[in-house]
Amino acid sequence: MIDIKEIQKIYFIGIGGIGMSALARYFKFHGKEVSGYDKTETVLTKQLVSEGIEVHYEDNVDLLMKDAQVVVYTPAVPKDHKEINYYQQHGYTILKRSDVLGLITKSSFNICVAGTHGKTTITTMIAHILRHSGYGCNAFLGGIAVNYNSNFWSNERNVCVVEADEYDRSFLKLNPDVAVITAMDADHLDIYGTAEEVENAFIEFSGKVKPGGLLINKLGLKREKELKGDKHIKYSLQSHNADAYAENIKTDFGSYAFDVILKDWKLENVVLNMGGMHNVENVTAAITAAHYLAIEDDKIKKAVADFKGVKRRFEYIVKNKKQVYIDDYAHHPEELKALISSAKNLFPDLKCTVVFQPHLFSRTRDFANEFAMSLDLADEIILLPIYPARELPMQGVTSEMLINKMKKEKKYLLSKEETLKWIGENETGLLITAGAGDIDTLVQPIKNSIENK
Repeated sequence: MIDIKEIQKIYFIGIGGIGMSALARYFKFHGKEVSGYDKTETVLTKQLVSEGIEVHYEDNVDLLMKDAQVVVYTPAVPKDHKEINYYQQHGYTILKRSDVLGLITKSSFNICVAGTHGKTTITTMIAHILRHSGYGCNAFLGGIAVNYNSNFWSNERNVCVVEADEYDRSFLKLNPDVAVITAMDADHLDIYGTAEEVENAFIEFSGKVKPGGLLINKLGLKREKELKGDKHIKYSLQSHNADAYAENIKTDFGSYAFDVILKDWKLENVVLNMGGMHNVENVTAAITAAHYLAIEDDKIKKAVADFKGVKRRFEYIVKNKKQVYIDDYAHHPEELKALISSAKNLFPDLKCTVVFQPHLFSRTRDFANEFAMSLDLADEIILLPIYPARELPMQGVTSEMLINKMKKEKKYLLSKEETLKWIGENETGLLITAGAGDIDTLVQPIKNSIENK
């Protein structure tokens, strides 16, 4: 078995991925030589380069690290990738990102957050509370924390807060002392095949919690009774049947004030300065974890009030009385439903326009009816073409298919360029861009367009 501490040179294939870049930063922080490949230059890869990590964008065996002790790759790398084939043929030690995370967290106290929605936000909230309060942790996030403009930070305290990814069953390699499960909805059916198999993986994950550890799970999960572990705390937005919930929720132009109630404890007048009622529920789970670690009440409240959110998670890009523009990573029907309904509740006087880029042909096919229902919550909808990511086109699976299933009259199928033009020519009031593909490249141009009106 590899000893992480003995690795001096490490190479990443797919280094620009959100989880991969966090690992690259971890090894760089610990004084290792780190370099890698990705297919395109992004804001994140530019940041890595500025931090002293060498990155190239050509699949070329002449450019890779020949003396790497360990090669880390993402499952999204295609089978015909020249660099990974070189490493395989020459007997290098090749590990998945999840294997490396498993090795790093083998000897630490770990808080692992899993779920088909909300895990990035809750992971970031917990890590932020631990950092802001002075408790300290190592954070491996699946998103960029706005407070620190990073998805990784380190601390001498041997505590790790880790986003536990269900894709490719990665999270089953982790060893949580505290685990959070937010949702077990069907997703990644290209990997799992059936919704039942997704649920089975989450049940198996709950069994990974160390003896005497804690499982914090959302109240009402399907097959909740099958979740394993010695100690459970169930959380909810407002249900008194839960062990942890929010009460006396008040809204104020995109912010919330509320109390968090546990069986033997109450935290009054918590202020969360980010939108989305689902984020009140998310922070209830995060506060529950912080209280379990015996962080002082006042420090928890100060940390939550100072939390600026996660890039692309109900992120306010423009916010004034006439125009609100929110960007979000939502790419599953349930996430879209929560996003649109929360935004409309917060800003009821503004007309709601949603620009959505479907992500994956398989997901669009599997949830076409559910996507149509969620998108119909908006007043008008613009659909971009499907972002393929790792997939090849599927016959009959298009954004037009979704448009035809939707009941709203004001629905348009546009390219990115046409979308920008449309936004420049129309009043948008409450505008939302959503999706997990490359729709984020529109955020700055849209912001410029709004501000120039």
